[in-house]
Amino acid sequence: MNQLGQLIFTGIKGTSLLPEEKTFIEKEDIGGVILFSQNFESPAQLAELTNQIQTLRKEYPLFIAVDHEGGRVIRFKTHFTQFPSMLDISLTDSPKLCFEMTRIIAMELKACGVNLNLAPVCDIFTNPKNKVIGDRAFGSTEEIVSKFITAMIRGLQTHELLSCAKHFPGHGDTSKDSHYDLPYVTKSLDELKQQEFQPFIKAVKARVELIMMAHLVVDAIDKELPTSLSPKAYEIIRRDFKYNKLIITDDMQMKAIEDHFSVEEAAVRAIVAGADLIEYRDMEYAQRALEALKEASKTKKLKNTAVTEKLNRILEAKKLYLKEYKPNYIPDISKSLGLASSQRFLSDLNKLIADKKTQLPADSRQ
Repeated sequence: MNQLGQLIFTGIKGTSLLPEEKTFIEKEDIGGVILFSQNFESPAQLAELTNQIQTLRKEYPLFIAVDHEGGRVIRFKTHFTQFPSMLDISLTDSPKLCFEMTRIIAMELKACGVNLNLAPVCDIFTNPKNKVIGDRAFGSTEEIVSKFITAMIRGLQTHELLSCAKHFPGHGDTSKDSHYDLPYVTKSLDELKQQEFQPFIKAVKARVELIMMAHLVVDAIDKELPTSLSPKAYEIIRRDFKYNKLIITDDMQMKAIEDHFSVEEAAVRAIVAGADLIEYRDMEYAQRALEALKEASKTKKLKNTAVTEKLNRILEAKKLYLKEYKPNYIPDISKSLGLASSQRFLSDLNKLIADKKTQLPADSRQ
């Protein structure tokens, strides 16, 4: 099938597209681009880059994604409002403030042509040794996390920015970092249903547009395969959560996958298992993954009916959320970024969080 590129998210090297990147994205009809810190110098440059990417679109625009959570996970370190971590945000006990914060995030990203924020983090921070999640989570109970992720999704939606609930089925109770190793979760299915699954269920009810699969082995789901490659994990989202929108993998270049599977095998396994979109930070890996999908389609390991279902979901999302695409008009960026009102809000928010921290017991202050 000649539309298999729609199932791929690729990274790019720099602050503008290289000729080979243009060729790959346009010729293969790539579905989305994910941006990192090396792709950013200024808001104007970012807007030019996203305009450049979208000139390569066919019928509908590409997804242009970034991890812009707040705290330590913000790829664009200047010009954008630098909000505190989500664990700090939860100290306010105010989903309303969280909503207002993410409304500003959405306004700023959308002004520069980003249309998908890979947030919120739905993980529950229950393991103090968990460095990869830590303060990226809203809290250590499902009640706190659920309350705030709903506000975050709705805040992003105010500017029609797509959101992504991550990292299913929950990365908060692990001690290993899937960037470097393959984590294991030994909780029972009942425990997962009562705790880890709940924020994702709330995200589905809040109409989140994507769910991201984590690279974890969860014994209660599949003792052999990471959840990102396990049909059983995808079945929970589709059957139990009744979720019919997009599912994307976490970065397929993480060591949790790369140390155990070839690029080609992992790509095919993820798509066959149930992923609609697979993500790569480097184009060279995305190219190898796409060639593997083409071969799997030829040999019928990847069924045409399954691919058609995925393409229909992608098309439906693009039709619904990206149909009214207009190129960024660079002079207008200043109407959304660097606003005095956003800085006042940030200042008041930081002061409130600092006050809340002084009220915490000394041994639990951040």
